[in-house]
Amino acid sequence: MAAGRPTWQGHLRLSLVTCPVAMYTATDSRGDVHFNMLHKKTHNRIRMIPTDPDLGPIERADIVKGYEYEKGEYVVITQDEIDSVRLESTRTIDIERFVPANEIDRLYWDNPYFLVPDGKLAAEAYGVIREAMTKEGQVALGRVVMHQRERLLAIEPRDNGMVAWSLRTRREVRDAASYFDAIPEKKPDAAMIQIAQKIIEQKEGPFDPEQFNDRYEDALRALIKEKQKGKSRKVTVEEPADTNVVDLMEALRNSLGKAPAKAAGKKPAAKAPAKTAHKAAPRKKAG
Repeated sequence: MAAGRPTWQGHLRLSLVTCPVAMYTATDSRGDVHFNMLHKKTHNRIRMIPTDPDLGPIERADIVKGYEYEKGEYVVITQDEIDSVRLESTRTIDIERFVPANEIDRLYWDNPYFLVPDGKLAAEAYGVIREAMTKEGQVALGRVVMHQRERLLAIEPRDNGMVAWSLRTRREVRDAASYFDAIPEKKPDAAMIQIAQKIIEQKEGPFDPEQFNDRYEDALRALIKEKQKGKSRKVTVEEPADTNVVDLMEALRNSLGKAPAKAAGKKPAAKAPAKTAHKAAPRKKAG
């Protein structure tokens, strides 16, 4: 399968070691179901016409950008002013530091990119950086400018290559305390916890992404196929019935009896560190 066009091309630099690299988006949203807005009789695509509440339809040339600093109060920013503060891409990812992957809170991990050597001559330096990171069990942090925006990257070895994750900024991550502070601190009953642990053990198994489909997307695709054939039907996704749990201990005991046994011959998946999207490579033993 062809890799397609890279999202970004430039250089990866570790101190005095530099190699040309290219980044490719590691996920694909083209398979999602998208709908267009049509007129119900003509089936022509609908055009969205910008409209001022006082003047009615207006030309796009009359539109400016404004930032709302208070309700109904805006400061107008011109395109030239926006361009004046844009960051010029240096076309280089400078590795600034190395950290263990489990030190990066999973809330900060954002979008993954495949980071690959750009050309045969880049492979040797690329391999040196990758193998050194693998042996040290570290994730590299660097900055890159994409689409006039500076982004922090976490770069980790994977198989024969490396994956660069864009990281969210501190402003993008909400404070968990404002959501969790109201949760009672009282510890649950120890016997109930033990039963819940046994249920978890019975349900342990390897992660298989093939087992997890978007059932709503599947239902939409089935509906579209039938509509293409001239059929019409309502597609619904089965939802679990609401359960009013009165006796929590009894519900746990009943769940324990219904939990499926582990598949024979399969070892449970290793438990991932609490704050990492991917398990870091093992650190080099001292001595």
